[in-house]
Amino acid sequence: MLAIFMLILFMQSITPLKNRLSKYIGPGPLVAAAFIGPGTVTVCTLAGVNFGFELLWSLLLSIFGTMVLQEMAARIGLINQKGLPEIIRHEIQQPLIKFLSIGLIILAIVIGNAAYEAGNIGGAVLGLGAFGKLDALKLYDGKINLLPLITGLIAWALLMSGSYKKLEQFMVLIVILMSLVFMATAFLSKPIISELFSGFIPSINGDNITTIVALIGTTVVPYNLFLHSSLAAKKWQLNAELKYARIDTFISVLIGGLVSMAILITGTLGTAEKVTSVLDLAKSVEPLMGNAAPYFLGIGLFAAGITSSITAPLAGGLVICGCFGWGNELSSKPMRWTISLILLLGIIFSSLGIRPIELITVAQLANGILLPFLSTFILWTINRKKIMGRFRNTFTWNVLSFGIWIITLILGFKSILSIINNWNL
Repeated sequence: MLAIFMLILFMQSITPLKNRLSKYIGPGPLVAAAFIGPGTVTVCTLAGVNFGFELLWSLLLSIFGTMVLQEMAARIGLINQKGLPEIIRHEIQQPLIKFLSIGLIILAIVIGNAAYEAGNIGGAVLGLGAFGKLDALKLYDGKINLLPLITGLIAWALLMSGSYKKLEQFMVLIVILMSLVFMATAFLSKPIISELFSGFIPSINGDNITTIVALIGTTVVPYNLFLHSSLAAKKWQLNAELKYARIDTFISVLIGGLVSMAILITGTLGTAEKVTSVLDLAKSVEPLMGNAAPYFLGIGLFAAGITSSITAPLAGGLVICGCFGWGNELSSKPMRWTISLILLLGIIFSSLGIRPIELITVAQLANGILLPFLSTFILWTINRKKIMGRFRNTFTWNVLSFGIWIITLILGFKSILSIINNWNL
């Protein structure tokens, strides 16, 4: 009885602190969790394998650029109490431009997210593979892998809970878990400090340029801008709360960036000949972590996959509802149907072993166009007095934003050119 009484007193004592901290915790963890998916884990790992600490500076640049873009997206959403899709629908008056803009957004975000959802679920399944395998279910002449189905159902159940607050709480826990796993792994690798800091000196050459673009591209994610603006409008309603949104954004993106750096640092332990998947990296850290190495990295990869499996359909649902003016509450039918469709496609692709190469190619091409278009629209919107009032960009913030816009433009062209080259091959 005494133990129960002491527990009650402890919970009551931390309740006021919890209520105060809740103001500072918004959609930021969702944003961080979204860009640390299986793709980011793979790209950062291979960057470490192939170039050591050499490209840490590009991740630092990515973190800074993501902070700038996400802060503006959150600010637009909070001040206007609308997400970017709704603002695009209302502010672009020319019918043809509006039609093309919305069409491009739907193509890149919805179809692209459905295609990449297979990779997100597959990444989570790869992490679960460290704990054992589950026999495939025979169906007529084919087989269905059960782990992707189970993973997809977990993501679907969380999204169908009907509460953004519950999702935020879940993501905070997962991001903390993911951070601890990858940062602990990097710490245990005992990197040489002088070599580590040398990685923050910019170095670009013909060998690493593609990896630099990939590192930046996996951090600056177009659908995160839609996700952030919509959820910031739901979390905070008063202009005075902008300071909470900024703190939430900067801290969450910084933590996400540190996790990406930890993955790259861990990747330096591998060799290009041996590392074909992230779990292969466990062999390199076995001397440090013993038999727990596969499980350690498996948990991290599962966390990366499951978080992205949640945020991709959520962003797709918010975009569709915003573009067509439908209700975007999690309990609304349009949101549920869109989320379920994206998840279903991801489960089908990953369960049947289908590789949606054509869809992914189209999605990459559309995202390559969407990122500079969307950053241009954000810059235009954030500087309009009619929309933002006194919360417009300052001169300094515009200088920073324009620099990031140049980067997104280069990324867009690089993405488009890579797709064209692949088609020519």
